[in-house]
Amino acid sequence: MRNVMIVCEYDGTAYHGWQRQPNGISIQEVLEKKIGTITQEEIRLTASGRTDAGVHALNQVANFRTKSTIGCGNLLKGVNSLLPEDIVVKVLRDTDKEFHARYSAKSKIYVYRIFNNPVRSALYRNCSWHLRAPLDVDAMGQAAKILEGMHDFSSFCASGGDAEDHIRTVIDTSVHMKGDIISFTIEANGFLRYMVRNIVGLLVDVGREITTPTGFKEIMVAMDRTRAGITAPPQGLFLMEVRY
Repeated sequence: MRNVMIVCEYDGTAYHGWQRQPNGISIQEVLEKKIGTITQEEIRLTASGRTDAGVHALNQVANFRTKSTIGCGNLLKGVNSLLPEDIVVKVLRDTDKEFHARYSAKSKIYVYRIFNNPVRSALYRNCSWHLRAPLDVDAMGQAAKILEGMHDFSSFCASGGDAEDHIRTVIDTSVHMKGDIISFTIEANGFLRYMVRNIVGLLVDVGREITTPTGFKEIMVAMDRTRAGITAPPQGLFLMEVRY
C-alpha cells in the first residue's frame, strides 16, 4: 500500500465544509470520489484538520492509501481533470508510511481577511468580511499579540465542541492593512472549532473601539465564551499553511 500526500486549494463557498456529512456535499467527498474514479478504489482521505462550511484553503494537506501503481504525475493530472473549478490538487506525491496529515502536523497558519470600505465589493464578496466603518488596525494588532503563548482559549471555543481541553499554543500573530484589506494571520499548534472566527469577532470590537486591548485580554483570561464578541462569518477565513 502506498501512502500518498496531497496539497489542495479550494473555494469553500459552495460546500458544507471539508468533512463528509449526510446533509450536504463536502470537499472531502468530492476529492475521494474523483481520486477513486482514477484508482478504481474506495478512497478515504485524512486531512490536517476540518474547515467549516464556507471556509477556504490555500494549502490543505491530506493523505490516502492506495494499491494503485499509477505514477504521481499522471494521477495528479487525472484527478484535476475531473475536479470542479473550485477545487484543485496542487501537489501529489508518495510519502513515508508513517506520515499522517493530522497527527504529523506541527502547526497550522490561518489568515482572515476583512474588506474595510464604505462600499461593498463585487469581487471580494466570497473571500472577505465586509465592514464599512474604519477600524483601528494598530489596536487590533496589539490585542492579537496577547494571544501568543500557551493559553486556555475557552472564550473563543464554540459550545458543544468535542475537544478534550481548550489549551493551545499560539506561535505568532499579525494584523496588517494593504489597500482596503485587513489581514489577521495566526499560527498555532492547534485550533478549536470556530476559534479563529471568534477571535476575529472580538478583534473587530477592538477595531471599532467597543473594547480595548486590555479588555480583550480580560475576556480571554475569563475563559467564558459568552463574554466574547460575535463569530465572524466564514468567507473571510483561509487555511494558509500546514507545517510538519
